Amino acid sequence: MKPLGPIPDGYAAKDGQLAIGGRTARELVAEAGGTPLFVYSRRHMDDRMADLRAAMPDRLAIHYAVKANAWRPVLEHMAGLADGFDIASGGELALVTEAGIDPALVSFAGPGKRDRELEAAIEAGVTLNCESENEARRALSIGERLGRQPRIAIRVNPDFELRGSGMKMGGGAKPFGIDAERVPALARAMIAAGADWRGLQIFTGSQALDAEAIAETQGNVLDLADRLARAIGQGTLPRLNMGGGLGIPYFAGDTPVDLALVGKRLAERFAALPDTLAGTQLCIELGRYLVGEAGVYLCEIVDRKDSHGETYLVTDGGLHHQLAASGNFGTVVRRNYPVAIATRFGEEANEEANVVGCLCTPLDRLADKAMLPRAEVGDLVAVFCAGAYGASASPASFLGQGPARELLI
Repeated sequence: MKPLGPIPDGYAAKDGQLAIGGRTARELVAEAGGTPLFVYSRRHMDDRMADLRAAMPDRLAIHYAVKANAWRPVLEHMAGLADGFDIASGGELALVTEAGIDPALVSFAGPGKRDRELEAAIEAGVTLNCESENEARRALSIGERLGRQPRIAIRVNPDFELRGSGMKMGGGAKPFGIDAERVPALARAMIAAGADWRGLQIFTGSQALDAEAIAETQGNVLDLADRLARAIGQGTLPRLNMGGGLGIPYFAGDTPVDLALVGKRLAERFAALPDTLAGTQLCIELGRYLVGEAGVYLCEIVDRKDSHGETYLVTDGGLHHQLAASGNFGTVVRRNYPVAIATRFGEEANEEANVVGCLCTPLDRLADKAMLPRAEVGDLVAVFCAGAYGASASPASFLGQGPARELLI
């Protein structure tokens, strides 16, 4: 038996079924027209943002990292919650523009920006988080050709990382950002060339649950930003994007981030900021922390079979919609996400079963050797923590299966 991850708070049973926003899983599937289906809860997003704002210092702006979930209804909802938006491609720029989000609230990071993406961003007035000296030069050249002053910040590759993060984005050789020691010279050159200097982005890692490690890294980010601002020599840094890092519990044994501790430590640092940061616009960018636990993936059991004494529940979903839950999105050792039988929610777990998808590959697994209530053909399976890096991060066209339905409630 392999344990399942913890089901997030805020989900309950109604009439023996999983309820989301007070509506049963079958009601939601009927409204959407079938399975597989991603259901996203506005209330979960609202509550998460409210908790975050209550814990963090008032001056800290909160940005939404669009890559976590770029579905238009989610973006439109987040437009009423977040202070800014961080994108990672020209495609995401088009999505936020279509959602009615002011480009002045958008910053654009990511290595390998093409000239057409830089041009679109400069035309729109988006802040570019430049990832190399060459990218900065191209942005300045495009701005000159367009007769536009490009808004430019520098993404810094710091000499430290976020301890315990699931994905490390700083420290040592990285394709992301510009090594810290080269930042001051580039910043001075861009300012001299006429760029609209927007400051620094320092992103060290993501999916961390250790509040002490997060607080330590945020302190290191502030210290590094102070040193770089002094070396740049332009007085107060205009803006500092401190990155993200806050994770959510996916696996057995994971516990939520102690948000109060992170906020307390950050408030202590903000109370004693150096002159270089005293008037700086300070922000963090979060994706999965804001929307991850707000999403549930529902799929239907289409077959139940036994093989060599093991039970397999075969669903109409799978890794083509939930690559991360299948264990194929950067996981070294596969562990079970929070999974439940949505139509038998709250019933006693009385059998060990494997939940798999409909694809012709042994990689298509949603739960291994999980203790679940006995389920039959027609029952619905729920995969939790599906609001981030689900539909948009999975190969929906694999084997011609096509995308899942999506519903915001």
